[in-house]
Amino acid sequence: MTDPVAQPETAIIVLGCPEVPVQQALALYVASGLRERGTDVLVTGNPSVLGLLKVSDPKSVYIGKTLVLETCIGEIVERKRDCTLCIVFAHNDAGIAYAATMCHLLPKSRVVVVVFGKDPEPLAAEINFPCETITEKAVHNPAQLKTKITRVLGWAVSRT
Repeated sequence: MTDPVAQPETAIIVLGCPEVPVQQALALYVASGLRERGTDVLVTGNPSVLGLLKVSDPKSVYIGKTLVLETCIGEIVERKRDCTLCIVFAHNDAGIAYAATMCHLLPKSRVVVVVFGKDPEPLAAEINFPCETITEKAVHNPAQLKTKITRVLGWAVSRT
């Protein structure tokens, strides 16, 4: 899927360790935006990050379905799960490794890797697999990264 304006039917959002605050806000934003546009969204990550999201969205208004990352990868390997869009949030080497895994396991999917943190450029330079990359220095303020994500996904940019 190469058309950034085409709405994906299914999406998997892969989250890393929740130590960088912008990740949670952006995950809520992306999941909400995709769901509003009719996409079936699954958010996956470790139990800590999923726990934070469930506390932030107790009625699952924005996030919807969640699944522990290892289980999600297992289901993809077993061909029980697929998606048309996979968005991976990466602020460390593990995030890049998960992005590489998703690119390998989901060769027909559009994969977007969001690289962020205090010094994202060297981390983004580690990406040596085919994907779209969004890179932004972001730890506490999600505004610039939100704008870039919005543009890459083909959504109208708002002032909020």
